[in-house]
This record gives sequence, structure tokens and C-alpha cells, in this order.
Amino acid sequence: MGRTSDAKYKILTAAQLLIEQRGYTALSIAEICRSAGTPKGSFYHFFGSKETLALAVIDEHWAAEQREWNHILSGDAEPLERLRQLFKGTESREQEGQDDCGSVPGCMFGNLSLEMSNQAGAIQGRLQAIFEAQVDMVDAVIAEARERGEVTVVDTRAAARSLVAQLEGQVLFAKLYNNPSQLNTLWPCCMALLGIHDAQATVSA
Repeated sequence: MGRTSDAKYKILTAAQLLIEQRGYTALSIAEICRSAGTPKGSFYHFFGSKETLALAVIDEHWAAEQREWNHILSGDAEPLERLRQLFKGTESREQEGQDDCGSVPGCMFGNLSLEMSNQAGAIQGRLQAIFEAQVDMVDAVIAEARERGEVTVVDTRAAARSLVAQLEGQVLFAKLYNNPSQLNTLWPCCMALLGIHDAQATVSA
């Protein structure tokens, strides 16, 4: 990797870590540059503003997460098992985060959504688009499960939105209590939302 690419990578990496640790609003460009070990000139060479950098960080983070979601939700397992794997994967990531740094990291998108809720702008719009994409992905799996007669919901998109909201809410609780086990109830709650009452249709944990 060349020198110029190194500087951009360092800025992105430092910004992501700082945003995850402290949020967006309180950060300064000077602090990001100090953490990255790069001059301000390098920052403005790649990013026109702190907002532009934040959007790049969000896009990088979503690209990685989207690959993981696609890998799980497009797999060979049955639809309900794929959903369960997605939720268990989330719990594992939060546990790994706590093991690495002593605290549950939570979801960057959820954390930023709370922080930016009263500030209409490009970041808020990008976060909305990401959550809509997540709902689309979950909706497709629920629709598949409904075709197989495994769920009873009529409006699969509304159900998908509820599941994504349930996921974000449980991750928020895990972060608040610094306890990944808060996510243990996620799958049973999601089964109830999907109207799964038959024990034969329940995917074992």
C-alpha cells in the first residue's frame, strides 16, 4: 500500500475507532488526525469535512456487515435457521467486543442513530438507508419461511421491521448493561413476533 493510501486508511481506521468509543459529535478533526498520526493537510486531501469522513466510515462498516448478513441469510440452511444464525452471530460479536476491550460495543448504526436523531442531514439519511436495507434482507427470508408454511405473519415487511427493531433494541440493552447475555432472549422474542407456536417449527439453539 502506497504512502497516500496509508494516510487515508489510517484516518478511516482512527475515525471508526473513535466514533465507536465516543460517538460523532464530540470528535474534532484535530483529534482524529492525532490518533491517525497524520497532518490535517492529509485529512482535507481525502475528506472535505468531518461529515464526509463519517459517511465514509459508515459505508466501510456497512460494507463489511452487509457481506456477513448476505453470507448468513443467503446460505443453504432453512429460512428460520438462517435468521437464528444472524442473531447468534450478533450476540457472538458483542461478546467478542467485551472480551477485547471490557465493554459491549453495541451497534455503530444504532449508536449514531440515537446521537443524530435530532439532526437531519446526510448521516441520518445514510443510516435510514442502511436500516431499510436490513429490513429488505430480513423480509426476503421471512417471505420464504411463509411460503413454506413456517410462519403465520401476513405482512412480511412489517414483521421484518419489527425483527430488526428487536435486534437493535436488544443490542442497546446489552450495551447499556454491558452484558451480552441480554441477547439470549432475542430469538424467542422473534419467534413470538413471527407467530411460531409449533415446537416442530422451532429451530434449536
